[in-house]
Amino acid sequence: MILALDIGNTHIVMGCIENKEIKNIARMTSDPLKTDSEYAVLIKEIMDIDGIDIGNIEGAIISSVVPTITSTVKKAVTRITGKRPMIVGAGLKTGLNILIDNPAQLGSDLAVASVAALEAFKPPIIVIDMGTATTMMAIGENSAFLGGAIMPGVALSMNALASHTSQLLNVSIEAPKNCIGTNTIDSMKSGGVFGAASMIDGMIDRMEEELGQKSTVVATGGLSPRIIPYCRHEIVCDDDLLLKGLEIIYVKNAKPTKK
Repeated sequence: MILALDIGNTHIVMGCIENKEIKNIARMTSDPLKTDSEYAVLIKEIMDIDGIDIGNIEGAIISSVVPTITSTVKKAVTRITGKRPMIVGAGLKTGLNILIDNPAQLGSDLAVASVAALEAFKPPIIVIDMGTATTMMAIGENSAFLGGAIMPGVALSMNALASHTSQLLNVSIEAPKNCIGTNTIDSMKSGGVFGAASMIDGMIDRMEEELGQKSTVVATGGLSPRIIPYCRHEIVCDDDLLLKGLEIIYVKNAKPTKK
């Protein structure tokens, strides 16, 4: 069994995986002020609650887009498991053929999601990750990571709208009954949900035009269940895409066990 953690700007998603089966999933707040001891206690408590025996953890892997938290969580994982976790980045094999201008700039979360998508689907693939930011990535033949687009996440956009206007409030991210809102709250909800769905549909059209063919589209991320159902393209939702990708990368890089 391995312990996999994906450190995002808002949350850390962790899961224990054995033979491609995810045994548990938990979310923690990404907090740069927490110490390794605090994260160690939190991770251990979650595993205890979920009935996971730490003694069965044979290795760990971390992907992160928050460098200030990475080393802290790495120390925490090492303390409670006795295993030094792999960190997704330069030096680890992913199987991707990264064709962007500067491969070193590719976010580890984007690489992990792409690896998982390639395991499940034939390219071309468009991968959508809806978190603090909304990212869309294009993957071509021969495991080629071609590039993509980065947009403000839905929650980030809605919070910015409320924060920078005097008469608009924070509203929940949920679809109203109609696209044409008849009050301020429903109008904001329409813009947030239907606007984001329309953006995704439009970006898929543009990416497929550049790819020259229809693509499989897969979405993940905490906000995807709130937006993807309102898209007009066929999109596969997989909430566990990043954990699956982390296990694949771990297996690619794990040293053979000595008999």
